[in-house]
Formats: sequence, structure tokens, C-alpha cells
Amino acid sequence: MIVTQVFRKKDPAFFSIERVFSAVDGELGKKVELRMISVPRYGISLRNIFAVTPFFNRAGKTDVYHITGHIHYLVFAYPPHRTLLTIHDCVFLNQAKGWRRLVLKKLLLDWPVRRAALVTAISEASRQEILKHTHCSPDKIVVISNPVNEAISYTPGDPDPKEPVILFVGATPNKNLLRVIPALEGIPAQLHIVGQIPETGLQLLLEHRIQYRQSLHLSDQELANCYRDADLVLFPSTYEGFGLPILEAQKAGRPVITSDLAPMNEVAGGAACLVDPYSIDSIRAGILQVTRDRRYREELVKKGLENVKRYDKKAIAEAYLACYQKLVK
Repeated sequence: MIVTQVFRKKDPAFFSIERVFSAVDGELGKKVELRMISVPRYGISLRNIFAVTPFFNRAGKTDVYHITGHIHYLVFAYPPHRTLLTIHDCVFLNQAKGWRRLVLKKLLLDWPVRRAALVTAISEASRQEILKHTHCSPDKIVVISNPVNEAISYTPGDPDPKEPVILFVGATPNKNLLRVIPALEGIPAQLHIVGQIPETGLQLLLEHRIQYRQSLHLSDQELANCYRDADLVLFPSTYEGFGLPILEAQKAGRPVITSDLAPMNEVAGGAACLVDPYSIDSIRAGILQVTRDRRYREELVKKGLENVKRYDKKAIAEAYLACYQKLVK
């Protein structure tokens, strides 16, 4: 079986989709012949959408076409009965309003879901969101979770850090940095932010006198080193399709604070400190509890190491393989 995976153009600032499939494809490559192609331009625009036709010819002879995420409109370039579409989230609906939201909903959700033979969602929360917005048949959407970065491994943490390093992965608005900063005021810690800090965030860091450092454009191994060097991971996102940093923290053996919202609370599997991401006081209380209570930290780490076993890359690869086989049959 020949499977062509179609990716968005590589962007050093956004690499989560590529990281997911790089972990899975090693297993998939044992069962199918994989081919990978990427679109030639960044972003979603009419110019990019009108450029989809050449991609049909570039793929060559293929049994299954797999649109791996973000560029959902590319389903129109391939035979619908042999096309699998992976949708990671519907965050674009929350970031647009008016006519732009309507257009994006049609181009990135309604029409692609209708055209693709099969759709995968990375969590049950994402699946329910797709169903709510498209009203498609529930049988058309399969939940296949994300795997964890292979470069991350367990290392013992500092049992009693005096000034803990708090790892914060991502700096887009949904990651909630602007509430995290005031929540940290007066707490002796260093905030390690992975991502491009917005100007408003830089101003708040200065205003609240937060000790911080920033990392950009990290490789898998460099990101793994960030988890190793952290004392805890703070991920109080207001919206996610999945929430991979939760599992990455658990695999590294670090306690994690995340949102008491789906899918984060689902992914955490009872092995995280859950907070209200819209409440600065709640975020602060979670930070204080984790940093001050050694026994609680140890319990979170123990449970996290068990929870992460549910997201084995071999099982995830088998789930994608089953989808490919279903389309071929």
C-alpha cells in the first residue's frame, strides 16, 4: 500500500503536527510505503487554496492520501473516496469573526469533512466539536490520540527546588500567558517560555517582575532538554485539540498543572493539578500547591508515568493503519 502524507509548509514557529507524525511514521513505514509532500506556501489564503491542483500530480500513484492537518482544504485536490483528513482542533473558529469566520468554517471544516472519506480527531473533545459544527455522521470520525516525543525520557527531578524552573510551552493567545504572568508575581521561580512572547507579555513580565527566559525554534532533543531541566510544567490553556505538553511533562517525570477543561483534563488522566484557566487566583493556587507540597508533587509524577503509557506510538500507528486499510477496501 502506498500512502502519501500531505503536510503544511514547515514553519520553525509551529511544528506540533510534524512532530506527531515523525513519531508515528517510523512504525507506519514498516507496514506501508510512505511518501511525504508539503505545500509551497505558509498560511491559509485564497492564493494557496487556488494552488492545490498541482498537488494531485505531485503525489504520483497513491492508494491513500492523508491530509495531516491545518491545510484541510487540500482534500479538494484528491479523490474523496481515498482521502483521510486529520483535524487537530477548530481553534480557527475561535480566532475569527463575521464573514471571515464563515468562510474559514466552510473551507476548513464543513466542506473538507463532507468530502473526505474518513476523518480522524486527536481527542474526543475535538471529535465532539467537529460533530457540533458539521453535523456529519458520528461514524465518519475516528479518535486517534497523539504520541509523545520519543526524545523525552524520565529523569529524576530536584525533590525540593528552592527556586523552581517552571516550563511554559507555547505563547499563542490560547496558551494563557497573560494570566500566568500575574499569577506568578511574588513566587520565587524562573519561568521558561518556549515560543515567541507577544509584546503585551513582555510588558507584563517587566511589570510583575517575573524572572524568565525564552527559547525558540527547538529541535526534539532541545525540547526534551527543556523538560529535563524544568521542575514543573505549567499548561493552563484555554483551548486545545489535545494538549501534548501534558504527556511530555509526565513522560519526563515532571508534575504538571493544566486546565480543568476538555480535552486537557481527559489527557491528564487524573495525574495533574487541575485549575480554572480563566482565574488568575486559581492558577496561582495551583502553582503554590505544587511548588510547596513535595508529597503532592511525587504523587503527580507517579500517576503521570502510568498515564503516559496509554499513548504508545505503536498503538497509534496501528490505528492510522486501520484507517488506511479501510479506505483501500
